[in-house]
Amino acid sequence: MIINPLSKAEFPGRTVTYTGTAGDTATWNPGPDSVMVWTSTAAYVEVGVGVTATTASIPIPANTPVYLKVPQGNGGPWLVSAIQVASGGSVYAQPFNRN
Repeated sequence: MIINPLSKAEFPGRTVTYTGTAGDTATWNPGPDSVMVWTSTAAYVEVGVGVTATTASIPIPANTPVYLKVPQGNGGPWLVSAIQVASGGSVYAQPFNRN
């Protein structure tokens, strides 16, 4: 997969911590079509407008970059939300566009 980095000023990487309660990044404006996400511990992740991660969200392993599609729904600001599988940690997210 070829990715196209975006303006760091307009679409900076974001980090937030999570536990048994979901942690949500600050929002980004619409535009990117994908986001690279990785977590410091196994976590469930959700991407979109006004989302909150639950145990029904996408499970991702620790320390493994995963590329997820950014839903192009209502055009509102979107975020990444994560919640722990077994222990708390941090989620890191960086928006990209695919070529």
